Amino acid sequence: MSKFENVTVLKEASVYFDGKVTSRTVLFADGSKKTLGIMMPGEYEFGTDAAEIMEMMSGDVEVLLPGETEWKAIPNGESFQVPAKSKFGIKVHSIADYCCSYLTC
Repeated sequence: MSKFENVTVLKEASVYFDGKVTSRTVLFADGSKKTLGIMMPGEYEFGTDAAEIMEMMSGDVEVLLPGETEWKAIPNGESFQVPAKSKFGIKVHSIADYCCSYLTC
């Protein structure tokens, strides 16, 4: 899906790591939520409350998922899932554009 229709976008950005990672929240009529964001090159660790699916739309990234010992490259257009109440690492080698979907189950 290349666009979202009939949504609400929160104006206030979420800003992390001294501005190197930013996102905007998109709310859907069915109560679901996504964030759209940009990550500048660097290495980051994120914690999750809800389970997430991260779709990488552009950029060169590797992730270290919970319980894993090897970093995994995520090609453009691919996604990875992160369990609720966990942490994951991400290495951003070139500016990355992402869409994060929050799972309620």
